[in-house]
Amino acid sequence: MEYRIEHDTMGEVRIPAAHLWGAQTQRSLENFRVGSETMPAEVIRAFAYLKIAAARTNASLGKLDAERAAAVEEACLAILRGEYPEEFPLKVWQTGSGTQTNMNVNEVIAHIAERDHPGLSVHPNDHVNMSQSSNDTFPTALHMAAVLALRDCLYPALEKMIATLRRLEEENADVIKIGRTHLQDAVPLRFSQEISGWRGMMEAGLRMLRETSGHLRELAIGGTAVGTGLNCPAGFADKCAAEISALTGEDFRSEANKFHALTARDACVVTHGALKALAADLMKIANDVRFLASGPRCGCGEISIPENEPGSSIMPGKVNPTQCEMITMAAVQVMGNDAAVGFAASQGNFELNVFLPVLAYDMIQSIRLLGDGMASFERNCLAGLRANRERMAENLERSLMLVTALSPEIGYENAAAAARKAFEEGTTLRQAVLSLGFMDAEEYERKVRPENMV
Repeated sequence: MEYRIEHDTMGEVRIPAAHLWGAQTQRSLENFRVGSETMPAEVIRAFAYLKIAAARTNASLGKLDAERAAAVEEACLAILRGEYPEEFPLKVWQTGSGTQTNMNVNEVIAHIAERDHPGLSVHPNDHVNMSQSSNDTFPTALHMAAVLALRDCLYPALEKMIATLRRLEEENADVIKIGRTHLQDAVPLRFSQEISGWRGMMEAGLRMLRETSGHLRELAIGGTAVGTGLNCPAGFADKCAAEISALTGEDFRSEANKFHALTARDACVVTHGALKALAADLMKIANDVRFLASGPRCGCGEISIPENEPGSSIMPGKVNPTQCEMITMAAVQVMGNDAAVGFAASQGNFELNVFLPVLAYDMIQSIRLLGDGMASFERNCLAGLRANRERMAENLERSLMLVTALSPEIGYENAAAAARKAFEEGTTLRQAVLSLGFMDAEEYERKVRPENMV
């Protein structure tokens, strides 16, 4: 492998000649050989948007010349096109401020700009990082990345799932089945009503995420090192936030209190809390689906779901609810991430939180897992869900909880006695009620009508 020699304030560093990063990136690669988790691509893209916005703002304020500003922007646009994915190799487990990732981005941009503009000197700190610090750029990029990932990955999948559930409601409006509480038989309901509960969870999750993620739109940019804005010209923060908004198509704004913006990650906590709530609802829906689909002969068997792949290496013909298992595992990971996000956000010591990379990694992983997971679950499971109407009707007929409709007529204790007699003797509820003399057949048929109980 060929190498080139670069230097930083600590001396010379040998760097693979084929790569565009600089000395500080190389030092990070050598000093943090920890784990396999690298900085999410969403964070790098957010940094590219941020560096364009900063260059434009610095140019408009007379701090950066137009030629360098244009060269920085061109380099960032190439990164946004996905042209240099191999140039951002740094691990999540690095300095807690994310300084090395900020410098990785700065160095790559500077090298691209100098390569594409021969004779132009572009310094990663003096030009690309002008009016900025890692302490304000990393939390800014973190917030941007989360908002954009929600928009591009999670919201479309969530909206598609809501639409599919609404279709299933309409298709099953005439299907009456037995309800279950405490995993025991309960009174009847329409299958569409059960599905509407699932839909309501997803709609609530979407609403909660839109509400809580509003806090992520407040950006730390302009705070520089400790929140004072040292070396940052007047007006930079607001102008830069406006440029970011224009570039991304999302409404971002400069947070007024930069000391809060640098040291607190409460916006991440509250937004991830909504992600955890969505994960909890997805866990419930997937569990409902797999239990209702259990069987095919010795379980609930009230619904069928698509058979996507063989389910066993030893039992021929077995098919498992694998999409349900996938989404519940994703939900478990999100719940674990929520604990990590909460712990990390609590570590805002003095003027800076130094758990930023793990916050970024967990936030983006949770959004990606839920977005991708819902898209797969909807496409490979929910879209093909079908009611087993015969099995539902059979279970409804056999249920003893239909006796609830008789309580106003024969009293709670007599109704309980009829249900107990039918269960112990293995007869129908109708036979038990009639044999106990609580009412005649005509009256029973008039009162026990499941369609009137839903």
